[in-house]
Amino acid sequence: MKIWVDADACPVVIKEILFRAARRTKITVTLVANHNMHVPASPYIHFLQVPGGFDVADNEIVKRLSPGDLVITSDIPLAAEVIEKTGQALSPRGEYHTRDTIRARLSMRNFMETLRSSGVETGGPSSLSQKDRQAFANHLDRLLR
Repeated sequence: MKIWVDADACPVVIKEILFRAARRTKITVTLVANHNMHVPASPYIHFLQVPGGFDVADNEIVKRLSPGDLVITSDIPLAAEVIEKTGQALSPRGEYHTRDTIRARLSMRNFMETLRSSGVETGGPSSLSQKDRQAFANHLDRLLR
């Protein structure tokens, strides 16, 4: 298993959890983003910079994904593509997506997008809480065991 991170929108605290997990488990973690970012020196932690543009990082992750790989993303359409390719998808809030749950999440995301495009203020996601961080760390640990 490899871990791919949709790194442009991934919170720093989640990246730090992933870095510790990579060192502890010796599983490769690759951050994919369209802007440069610093990653710790480790044979298990990599950074892949892609050109800017709509969904370029997402498309690169899907292209490189192997069955069973884990993708960390809050992007629901990306999570759906990952699941379609028999990968695993976990959000930075600790939500593990499956074939059964991703359909409902994708429908809700599309509905909210329709509301926003018609001018309705839907607000954004809440800040990442300590509970979210703990849920992510716990679910990650279960997946890595």
